[in-house]
Amino acid sequence: MKSINNSALCFGVYHLNSINKEKKQIGFARVISDLVTHAYLQDVFILSSYRKKGLGKWLLGIIINDEKLNIRRLMCCTEDGQSFYSQFGFSLLDKPSLFMQIKGKGAI
Repeated sequence: MKSINNSALCFGVYHLNSINKEKKQIGFARVISDLVTHAYLQDVFILSSYRKKGLGKWLLGIIINDEKLNIRRLMCCTEDGQSFYSQFGFSLLDKPSLFMQIKGKGAI
């Protein structure tokens, strides 16, 4: 919950049951950002039973077109989603050697 509270933007995707009007969360994404220069897209998911319906593409379209994200750089990290994210303009880093990291305790 702390990570969500400290994110600049959070996005949810919900299924509304037409019979009993119950909402069920089926997707999520969050953006960590100063909302001026840099943003990092993280925790993007659609539940497996709702995939292949265009919801992930719809969610990413909403995110990258959000007026609050009119910034210099939007980044994400993915093990296997490069072809998905490239549809929205994401590309490999121009100069990956410029980026460094410190892994915190418990980091993989």
